[in-house]
Amino acid sequence: MSVQPSLGKLIYRKDLTSDLAVIRIQPSDGSPVPDFKPGQFVTLGLKLDGEGDKITNRAYSLSSPPEEKRYFELYIKWAQEPVPGKFTTALFNMKEGDELYWRKPAGAFTIEDRKVDGTPDERMLILVASGTGLAPFVSYVLHLKAVGSKRRIALLHGARNAKEIGYHDLFERLAKDGNGSFIYLPTVSRPNDPSSQGWTGHTGRVETLLVRRDSSVSELERALGNRITPENSFFHICGYSGTIESVISILQPLGFVSNRNKRKDGSFDIKIETYG
Repeated sequence: MSVQPSLGKLIYRKDLTSDLAVIRIQPSDGSPVPDFKPGQFVTLGLKLDGEGDKITNRAYSLSSPPEEKRYFELYIKWAQEPVPGKFTTALFNMKEGDELYWRKPAGAFTIEDRKVDGTPDERMLILVASGTGLAPFVSYVLHLKAVGSKRRIALLHGARNAKEIGYHDLFERLAKDGNGSFIYLPTVSRPNDPSSQGWTGHTGRVETLLVRRDSSVSELERALGNRITPENSFFHICGYSGTIESVISILQPLGFVSNRNKRKDGSFDIKIETYG
């Protein structure tokens, strides 16, 4: 028996660019957002033009933490290649107050906090995102802060240009206030793009931050002050398939194992979610 969708309404929208936005969806009946785990997704439903009463569904990772009970927050890209996506086009045409459908959050791309033997995993969390693959990591970081976690976190985010570095001010503030417990490394792959004007941070694709260069130290390791190993670090990667494959190719020679190919005892050091 399928679960009936609930009604929600768009209560907030912030456009970072013409095709990238942060939106908030609130249950129409005023009820609190149901419990979920950081890294899970919510399925939205819309009746699209020309399709009658049929409800078309799309899943989006939640960027809001589970502690936020007033609304779901989403970080969404308007799909326009090779042709404009019907669903995201309709979503981007919505105005505040417009209604849509949603289903209870689900998904397995959640924080790995236990080892195979059940003991707490206290390794540093290294979160690598490309594009809107950042969304679940916003939820991770805000949740871990809310619960007072002592686990060290490094967040690496790659985007095409500076305007597409979402949540930049939030993460800069957390890094400044974190006394080294939170490391934030954003990078743009198109520094000469007009939308990157004034950018003075890292440049290149996000995986380049993991490459050990002339000094045999990566930009990430330089920021951390130590080398990354499977003994001290656990990776979550969310983004385009090319990003994921590139990061894995860099980490595998260092002894890291992904959840696609676990060790015989079931352990792994890289958890993956393809996004976009």
